[in-house]
Amino acid sequence: MSNRPYPIVTVNEKAARALRAGHPWVYGAETAGPDGPYENGDLVDVVTAKGRWMGTGFLNDHSKIRVRLISRNTNDRFDQAFWRRRVAYALDYRMTVMGEDFPVSRLIFGEADQFPGLTADLFRDILVTEVLSLGMETVKATLYPLLVEELAARGVALRAIYERNEAALREKEGLPREKGFVPLPGLATDLDGHVTITENGIDYDVDYISGQKTGFFLDQKYNRRAAASLAKGRRVLDCFTHTGAFGLNCAKAGAAHVTSVDISADAVELTKANIARNGLADRMEAVQADVFDLLTQMAREKNRSYDYIILDPPAFTKSGATVKNAYRGYKEINLKAMKLLPRGGYLATCSCSHFMTPDLFTRMLREAAADAAVTLRQIEDRRQAPDHPILWGVPETEYLKFYLFQVV
Repeated sequence: MSNRPYPIVTVNEKAARALRAGHPWVYGAETAGPDGPYENGDLVDVVTAKGRWMGTGFLNDHSKIRVRLISRNTNDRFDQAFWRRRVAYALDYRMTVMGEDFPVSRLIFGEADQFPGLTADLFRDILVTEVLSLGMETVKATLYPLLVEELAARGVALRAIYERNEAALREKEGLPREKGFVPLPGLATDLDGHVTITENGIDYDVDYISGQKTGFFLDQKYNRRAAASLAKGRRVLDCFTHTGAFGLNCAKAGAAHVTSVDISADAVELTKANIARNGLADRMEAVQADVFDLLTQMAREKNRSYDYIILDPPAFTKSGATVKNAYRGYKEINLKAMKLLPRGGYLATCSCSHFMTPDLFTRMLREAAADAAVTLRQIEDRRQAPDHPILWGVPETEYLKFYLFQVV
């Protein structure tokens, strides 16, 4: 330790326990130091009160998460070679687990890849990134050229990198909210912001400048395929459709009819465009409506037009403080869907909020089923696609819960 160049931050026993369990975050209230001069964004060594080295990470006094570890190896030197190894490791993992789907996948998933606060989604030849931590902001000028080079070595020639750094979380890190093309030699900075991708045989137009998040939700890729496996010959109600993805998969799989619903007029227009793009207008429609109101109206009218309902709502909670309200919202839509389905009908339901834990979500489903006086026969219990890996010891990386049921 004596010859290391980094200031030392000392952590209390609570933080040390979390670090030993594999979590990379250290909260400000759990720290003392650093023991020398520093600037926010610097690397620091983290040690226990007894002097045991726990790792090295980025320091930021602006954030509740004061230190984000990036290494637990004393031999690491945080030079370009270190970051190249990290990038190569992340890309090789995706090539292994995603196979032919690699060209449309999440390449970096923050803490799960030891890039705390960094997201990188690949849409064929467009890379869309989001930087949510000061540490990653300080090294992104190193990371972006490495991503270009390492992707090229794996057969992907990038046309552009676009940053979507608009989240309010950046302000908590002391960073500005902004977006734009990354100016690198050989990359374009004047594109229209649209790219066509294919997922599960469905073509989509991705608006990576103005679309939600990075432009498209890749985490449900295989859940959409699983949902579609039940759709043949069924009448499907696809709720909170966004881009129409679940409904499109079901229509392509042979559903008798699909109605996709979203409260957003833009989402409905996007879904209609995707329906036309895939030649599915004969069996699929997009409707603008509030899903809560629609399900209530259908229940009042005893409308049992559908024998398959898909619930893919946005995150009803993004903090522990609002979990109770979110629980009620999830229960309301699931209860109404269960009541509307005939015996033998099918339900796909999910939550994309980390704070709605698997235990809470399953408890809600049990309560909804009891109140609806139905029994759920579980077909599948799924999580996010493997390009969004769940890192054990870091519960924040496990966020998507997805269930397929038959109502009996």
